Amino acid sequence: SAPGRFADYFVICGLDTETGLEPDELSGENFEQTPLRRTFKSKVLARYPENVEWNPFDQDAVGMLCMPKGLAFKTQADSREPQFHSFIITREDGSRTFGFSLTFFEEVTSKQICSAMQTLYHMHNAEYDILHTPPTNDKGSCSSTGDCNGTSVSKLQRFNSYDISRDTLYVSKCICLITPMSFMKACKKVLEQLHQAVTSPQPPPLPLESYIYNILYEVPLPPAGRSLKFSGVYGPIICQRPSTSELPLFDFPVKEVFELLGVENVVQLFTCALLEFQILLYSQ
Repeated sequence: SAPGRFADYFVICGLDTETGLEPDELSGENFEQTPLRRTFKSKVLARYPENVEWNPFDQDAVGMLCMPKGLAFKTQADSREPQFHSFIITREDGSRTFGFSLTFFEEVTSKQICSAMQTLYHMHNAEYDILHTPPTNDKGSCSSTGDCNGTSVSKLQRFNSYDISRDTLYVSKCICLITPMSFMKACKKVLEQLHQAVTSPQPPPLPLESYIYNILYEVPLPPAGRSLKFSGVYGPIICQRPSTSELPLFDFPVKEVFELLGVENVVQLFTCALLEFQILLYSQ
């Protein structure tokens, strides 16, 4: 039986520099997109511990749900704010485990990956030239923004959005906690503080490994009807577990539901739930 730990796994997902850039087949064909707008396969780079008896690690499910859109690349000109999301893995016996992921961008240091991205852009531009060059060479159609060889300045500016000699390439990466209960706010704070420790110019008071060890092995699940306070990297983290006589744990802000759906849609959704209609939420 489970010993009642707050978290079972700490997981890192991202770019595997050894396998390089692999198209993400689950995202569909997107070769018409510029290389920076395409999605590539992400991998589970590390997990701690390797495995726990009461919660076997599902590498395919965790990898897909941590980064459902695969790897994303950006340059210094793009917004790179961290994004947080949660997910649920339901097993065949109906039991559930919960995941909480923080996705951020870090600089690509592999010259091979940068060169591969540059090569993809060269191929993309060449294919675009073939598809959009007029079949006849009409000298009268040459514009002031281009030359008579079918290459325009505006076209190059549009598609040469990554230049290895000029731009800094960034790739998405994800840190994740796999937990037996859905303590969303606490897990979000843990991950945000870990990320802050990595990006801060000043190192944290203790090595990062000690904080990860603490959350995995030393922080227990709070008993029913009790709250728990434990130390994060930069401050205390509190979570509360409802008693058996209270409503089940729901640690998500209801405000976001109204912000995303609007009052009328929430009322309609609630009505459908009361009438036991089938409800399908479709989203990107």
